Amino acid sequence: MRNPGDWMQMPTDERILEALQSSGMILSPAVIAKNIDRSREEVTRRLTVLVEYGFVTRVERGYYEIAEPGAQYLAGELDASEIDPIED
Repeated sequence: MRNPGDWMQMPTDERILEALQSSGMILSPAVIAKNIDRSREEVTRRLTVLVEYGFVTRVERGYYEIAEPGAQYLAGELDASEIDPIED
């Protein structure tokens, strides 16, 4: 069972993670948005947060892939409520 954190926006964040994981590819916000029926702007905002918490990796400008913590969260192996943002 997945345990989302207060910082997560549901169900959008899970849909983003699922899209990245199921594709196994590096995706742009526009491609993710098209596949989860959200606006590119909303997906971009949420990707920024997911990167901040280590669930998604920004491969290069405008392209993202799921990170190990994101995959662990989807598998129900990681409690997102216990995760703090990564400090630069």
